[in-house]
Amino acid sequence: MTDRPADDQPHPALLLEHVRLVRDATTILDDVSLAVYPGQRWLVLGANGCGKTSLLRIAGLYDHPTSGTVDVLGERLGRTDVRVLRRRIGFVSAALADQLRLGLSGLDIVRTARYAALEPWWHTYTVADDRRALDCLDRMGVARLADRPLATMSSGERTRVLLARSLMNDPAIVLLDEPASGLDLAGREQLVDALDDLAADPSAPPFVMVSHHVEDVPTNLTHAMLLREGRVLAAGDVAEVVTAERLTACFGLEICIERRANGRFSAWSPRPTRAVVPDPIPAAAD
Repeated sequence: MTDRPADDQPHPALLLEHVRLVRDATTILDDVSLAVYPGQRWLVLGANGCGKTSLLRIAGLYDHPTSGTVDVLGERLGRTDVRVLRRRIGFVSAALADQLRLGLSGLDIVRTARYAALEPWWHTYTVADDRRALDCLDRMGVARLADRPLATMSSGERTRVLLARSLMNDPAIVLLDEPASGLDLAGREQLVDALDDLAADPSAPPFVMVSHHVEDVPTNLTHAMLLREGRVLAAGDVAEVVTAERLTACFGLEICIERRANGRFSAWSPRPTRAVVPDPIPAAAD
């Protein structure tokens, strides 16, 4: 998973090696490694509190690990100006949405990504910037929201505007932290459709999507990682990782899973009141 490529192979857009995160004597992530290469679309799946969001914040250069190394686009965290490097990372999260002023228009929300800012006041935007922002809104099917304030958008519309924002700088990697969280059925389906289009586009950047629901994920995923209690339970080809046996071990509950003809996953428990005691994850060698 973290093997470094040969000289004639593409280098990973994101490389995390033996990442550990400890806060207040609590281990949140323990020996997590992940390599994301061009063309790959990753799902990080796990129960609430397993460390998914912490992992994505480290990958997005918003947090530092306690130990381990983080390389994004060939730059190492701790040895580069993260304010500049973040402009090449598309990042979507509910926490980001909460930081945006409700009076901002769809156009302003997208174009502020040009300088990794939250407000348009401190920077000057060109006609080309505006055109790029409008193109990104159109790509996500929400060009009509260019002049609409955030406060008047539905949760699904807000999420797709944030997806458009993540594409503003033609990013080299996109990180999606539970983008379907809080969406109703229509909003979720519209989001999955937009992500399907993005994942199917060979010119689109690689992405990593965090979720705890397999129903929320697009159909064109290539790889998956399962996290349990801050440690990697399994990682690799999506078809080999997202299985009933491994999801049962991941969530501690008997899980059945089906992949329908359209590529979408569906998961359920035949015995939702009967917990499963998973085998311990082997400790990493020193």
